[in-house]
Amino acid sequence: MARYSAGVKTSAGSTTLPLASLYAAAGSGGRLREVGITNTTSTALDVKLVRMSDTGTRGAGLTEAKHNPDSPAAACTAATTHSIAPTITDDLGYRASIGAAIGAGVIWTFGDTGIGLATGAGNGIGIVIENGTGQACQVDFVWDE
Repeated sequence: MARYSAGVKTSAGSTTLPLASLYAAAGSGGRLREVGITNTTSTALDVKLVRMSDTGTRGAGLTEAKHNPDSPAAACTAATTHSIAPTITDDLGYRASIGAAIGAGVIWTFGDTGIGLATGAGNGIGIVIENGTGQACQVDFVWDE
């Protein structure tokens, strides 16, 4: 399996508009290995990780970086803050309260098997605000295909 990563400074997002997302390709899935979220403001926020079954309207696509330069191009695609909500199908159980300080954050790692991205371009994983008001964050994803 090849490893890839992508990151972005997001917009504020909400409980229905993901701060950032990672979607599988039509013909392949992937395994999410790590998610990092860092506050860029001095206002605290609560975030959670969710699975989605359609794309809504994603923000700008990110540049997917190969960890091994000899790997093929990434099939999964990452994007910044959505402007129209996708359908959230599962709460994946990961939550964080990110402190009211620039640089406060969390890194979630998902062990040996990762979290699966089901095959299909509408299947994704995103970071949403659990409750309260969203804030701009630095976000990064690491995944295998």
